[in-house]
Amino acid sequence: MQMADPIALSTREIWVKLLLYPSHTLPTAAAPVLVGLGLALRDHVFAPLPLLVGFLASWLIHVGGVFNDNYELLRRHPHVPEHPELLQALQAGTLTLAGLRNATLACFVLAGLTAPYLIGIGGANAILIGIIGAASGYFYAGGPQPYARHGLADPIFFVMFGIVAVAGSYYIQWMALHQTASGDIGSLLQLPRMVYVVGLPVGALVTNVMLIDDIRDRHFDATKGWHTSAVRFGLAGIRREYLALMVFAYALPLVFWLWLGFSAWIVLPLLTLPFAYRIARAVCTLDQTRDLLSMSPRASYLALIFAALQIIGITM
Repeated sequence: MQMADPIALSTREIWVKLLLYPSHTLPTAAAPVLVGLGLALRDHVFAPLPLLVGFLASWLIHVGGVFNDNYELLRRHPHVPEHPELLQALQAGTLTLAGLRNATLACFVLAGLTAPYLIGIGGANAILIGIIGAASGYFYAGGPQPYARHGLADPIFFVMFGIVAVAGSYYIQWMALHQTASGDIGSLLQLPRMVYVVGLPVGALVTNVMLIDDIRDRHFDATKGWHTSAVRFGLAGIRREYLALMVFAYALPLVFWLWLGFSAWIVLPLLTLPFAYRIARAVCTLDQTRDLLSMSPRASYLALIFAALQIIGITM
């Protein structure tokens, strides 16, 4: 398929719109943190500074992973026009592989600078959560065997955004108010069980953001030898996966209300169903890259709004 030449972008546009991608990275990083915030408010363990520092660290890791994904794409597959604007910038010299590599490193280093503070509060578990987060961000596309290449990104994203990020956000606040706790694995077991469950809808919605990208890029991924769900199961298969995760995300609030002891307010996120339907209809009917480009940020904001409404549902 012949692609039109991309419009040349300024250096700032390249870094902000295409690499930093705030309409994508900020909502997806913030959504699970909001769920952790809601749980902390419910249990009267809200600690704003630890929560904010933890969010900053997770967002930096998330951005570092995005930078590294693009770095590895341009380094390993310079002839695959997955992001033609970046290829054009590389050829024009407004973007360099060294600059992208250094930006990746800077994100992980800056995230690491929060470690002494977070470890001082959360102990060994903060180290463990940080290592897991950094590894999931870097090895998505980095290292000798990127897990995205083997189709493992779907379950890893679901667990990271639906469980680890939510539990980590709650844990660092809980530890800030329970300084006598040891900070070992036993303290994680002391957290309410709901901490590991309530974020699952957001985990599903954030995973769907990635699935939209996989649908859009499936031909490029096949060329690269990546076995994403879109490549492995085809367009119909990944659309079914998308819909299954969507149904899962919107069924769980009813489960929380009817069987897990939350008030009826917990179903408040269902108000986003019309928004979710419009995105799902586009994902299941559109096939062109240009048509799907706007769906990823919309799906990111869906996860964010869902999580914000969850705060009300959890605390009421």
